[in-house]
Amino acid sequence: MENTILVTGAASGIGRAVARLFGSKGWHVGCYDLDNAGVRHVATEVGHRALAGHLDVTDEASWNACVADFEAFTGGRLGVLFNCAGILRMGPFDQQSVSDCKKQLDVNVMGVILGIKACLTLLERSRGAVVNMSSASAVYGQPELAVYSATKFAVRALTEALDIELRDRGVRVVDVMPGYVDTPMVRAQVHRARSLEKLGIKLSPEIVAETVWEAAHGDGLHYIPERNLKVIARISGLMPGAARRLMRLLAR
Repeated sequence: MENTILVTGAASGIGRAVARLFGSKGWHVGCYDLDNAGVRHVATEVGHRALAGHLDVTDEASWNACVADFEAFTGGRLGVLFNCAGILRMGPFDQQSVSDCKKQLDVNVMGVILGIKACLTLLERSRGAVVNMSSASAVYGQPELAVYSATKFAVRALTEALDIELRDRGVRVVDVMPGYVDTPMVRAQVHRARSLEKLGIKLSPEIVAETVWEAAHGDGLHYIPERNLKVIARISGLMPGAARRLMRLLAR
């Protein structure tokens, strides 16, 4: 695997932490985001091995420009594509606007699909890996995060299917499934889901970044940084009724 990584959503939160971690280990890092000032700041933090660029993950032309930019920067190498860009809207389903629902689907699902399509040639050339940001919400659908959960289930399914489909072409596809992380996206929520109030925020972006590093170098498929969530994932697979009761308790 080439020591080069392209990070979406790199201006803050998990994306920023991943860019900084991989940069500290000597990797060349492409930092991309809609927030131009924020992503330039992160690239400055990473140092001379970093490149900052604008990217709208929902736009195919923006992806093509991003990949051409990154290819020129690395000489055609791409060891890891980290699909981190995402949005979250907490709240009762009937109170979420159609536009908010569509935006989550566009960013969280189509953003990942477009990214993999745009980067596939470089990934094959470098025998690289795709690391997708999924979520604990993809273990069992969470009330007050219904649409967000749906997008993360989609990312999980895409990961599972493409890892099988692309392995023979030398490309691994994996995902990371954390619970609530202390990021601006979570802190900015106007409506705070009951599960957030009950479970709290136990993960920092830096802890998740370490899990991304493990996912990029490991041989697993789904990487869950929290022990209790690993238990819930097992329960959900073996005893879906028990997982459903747990979610009901968290929603009260």
